[in-house]
Amino acid sequence: MPIDTREFPAMSDGTPLPSTRAVTGAEHGENLLTTEEARALIRAASNRAPTGVRNRALIALMYRSGLRPGEALAVLPTALDLEYGTIAVPARKGGTGRVAALDDYTIELINRWLVRRERLGATDDGPLICTLAGHTIKAAYVRELLPRLARKAGITKRVHPLGLRYACAAEMHREGHAPTLIESHLGVSVSGSARRYTRTYTLDEVVAVIRRREWSL
Repeated sequence: MPIDTREFPAMSDGTPLPSTRAVTGAEHGENLLTTEEARALIRAASNRAPTGVRNRALIALMYRSGLRPGEALAVLPTALDLEYGTIAVPARKGGTGRVAALDDYTIELINRWLVRRERLGATDDGPLICTLAGHTIKAAYVRELLPRLARKAGITKRVHPLGLRYACAAEMHREGHAPTLIESHLGVSVSGSARRYTRTYTLDEVVAVIRRREWSL
């Protein structure tokens, strides 16, 4: 069933940018994953099994860097700049590519997966988030994975891949970040005349903010 993003105030691409009422649970904001729920979802994935280590990195990319599931499954290892803290996201159909920022703990989760990935013999010309044989993961796997982890974590609300992107926007909103900075982080383009009246952020500025967003499991 398609997500009805009308239930939240939205950015220009439909990504909910919750108002105070939505963040506090009013106007269907209770459907948003809380900070603890998003992190419990990651903790529900094994920290030892290769698939669990991979899934932790995958969910962190969607939750902390706001990648859409298709983006997270398409990025290549060569797209990473872990020293600077970025990942080059390939263009969506009809769109353009972008560069997303990574925080330090997400980088740590990615590094753990890279070690396992190398042991499995996966090559750099395949997707970063791949099967144990190095092949592409289908989006259907992610749609099935998240509800399964949610049940394991005791989360009763509906959990879907884009919900992690929404949780990223909501959490940054609660932290007091400007809507235009959140849009920059999530790769939402401001179009038309609105561009002249909004504060724009350079990649360096976005990276600096995201690298200061500390979290852990």
